[in-house]
Amino acid sequence: MYLPFDQMPEDARIWIYLSDRKFKPEEKEYIKNTLSAFCENWNTHGRKMPTSFDIKYDQFIILSVDQSQLGASGCSIDSSVRTLKEIESKLGVDLLNQGKVSYLEQEDVAISSLPKVKQEIHSGNIAKETLVFNPIMDRKQDLQQKWLLPAKESWLNRFFDN
Repeated sequence: MYLPFDQMPEDARIWIYLSDRKFKPEEKEYIKNTLSAFCENWNTHGRKMPTSFDIKYDQFIILSVDQSQLGASGCSIDSSVRTLKEIESKLGVDLLNQGKVSYLEQEDVAISSLPKVKQEIHSGNIAKETLVFNPIMDRKQDLQQKWLLPAKESWLNRFFDN
């Protein structure tokens, strides 16, 4: 059962997917329609769960489930991944590759690959104060407190000369 994202509880479970490029306005509409329909029927073992999604920075898709009454099962999570694969295929984007590092460059999301991130730091593209997106979060409340961090406070700190 779909709920608006702002109505999801702060302790709702989230999954964050990063596109390798910004979504065009018509693509965002397609994503909204697809995910609204998916969330309306997203269930675990035949029981509908309170679910939602949000699109941030025109590049991140955040799925959410209120697990206070009913938790997401492996099968229900698999069904969400299938839906994301359909979006990937239809739009020609990469959402499921976890080897991306994202950070803010002025107001835009910049993306580097894991193998290249050390080079980005040494070339100065990513500095200690650069805001990086933390991909390791699992609660909605984390979006406010832990999603954007200075690189020196993230796992990237090990690559800086300290």
